[in-house]
Amino acid sequence: MNLDDVERFRELDPSAMLNKIDTLPDQLEAAWKMGHELPLVPVVRLRHIVIAGMGGSAIGGDLLTAYSSRHARAPIVVWRDYDLPAFAAGPETLLIASSHSGDTEEVLSSFEKGISQGVTIMAVTTGGELGRRARRSGVALWRFDHPGPPRTAVAYSFGLLLAAVHRLGVIADPSEELADAVSAMRRQQAHLRAEVRAVQNPAKRVAGQLMERWPVILGAGVLAPVARRWRTQINEVAKAVAQSEELPEADHNLVAGLSQPEPLLARIVTVFLRGSLDDQRHRARIEATRQLLMVEGINTDFIDAAGETRMAQLWTCLHFGDYVAYYLAMAYGLDPTPIAAIEALKERLRSGA
Repeated sequence: MNLDDVERFRELDPSAMLNKIDTLPDQLEAAWKMGHELPLVPVVRLRHIVIAGMGGSAIGGDLLTAYSSRHARAPIVVWRDYDLPAFAAGPETLLIASSHSGDTEEVLSSFEKGISQGVTIMAVTTGGELGRRARRSGVALWRFDHPGPPRTAVAYSFGLLLAAVHRLGVIADPSEELADAVSAMRRQQAHLRAEVRAVQNPAKRVAGQLMERWPVILGAGVLAPVARRWRTQINEVAKAVAQSEELPEADHNLVAGLSQPEPLLARIVTVFLRGSLDDQRHRARIEATRQLLMVEGINTDFIDAAGETRMAQLWTCLHFGDYVAYYLAMAYGLDPTPIAAIEALKERLRSGA
């Protein structure tokens, strides 16, 4: 498909997924502001934070953990499962139950486990059953409005949590970095918007490279969860297979699997996410790993995150990936919003079939 045919984009995208990607900087700014206006219950002797979520409601926790891990005053754990880990007990544990719809069964299970284990609970949702249970239980309820699927609410699943952990004293004030991130995203997207022709649009170029190939996205440090975000966006938006890997871990296993099956290797393309503020050891590994893959005949590319701060590089790289996934959906001629396979699976689980 012609990736400069914006009229065709509108036909394929009746739910306006592109608009949600275009307005991501505005959403991040709004979520940060909202997170300072909602009621927050202080946690006495806070020992750790558990963020329970799935899919698009969990990725914000991953991003928060990567951003804050080097300086957070309490450990933050993302929990993608039923119930809770055994250590999550007592009021010194803060459980943040994050579900966009409010009806995610794993998160509801974690919420109920948290009630039984006496943890401090905060619910982040647009409503649904989680909102109802939070009101009945009298726990802190951070309700936000966001029309669209959970994956388009990543700015809220991050920005609200960022404000919460700052207000709890877990991290230092990140407001300057967040403002820099929003500004950097807006500057970058001037080159990524749909009206920018493919010859001048790097996101369209990358999407073209990924067509009919198996993308493997690699990131390190603060960009490791961004690699995961790229993968899940390619899965859900473009309905395409993709893989994500984290460095340095991938150097201890992935690079050994470059011999078989030979017919598939030619269809792989690896994309390395890099930031100028990466640990120099990470940057050395990225370059060495890329060279190794090239020698083995694997297609490689890299994306350099924009911005002057770690927060800006995290968000500009994520935003770039959202555009790539969208243009890949357009290239395949697919509506980027529906996720029929996931909905069918949920229905099957509900019916017990």
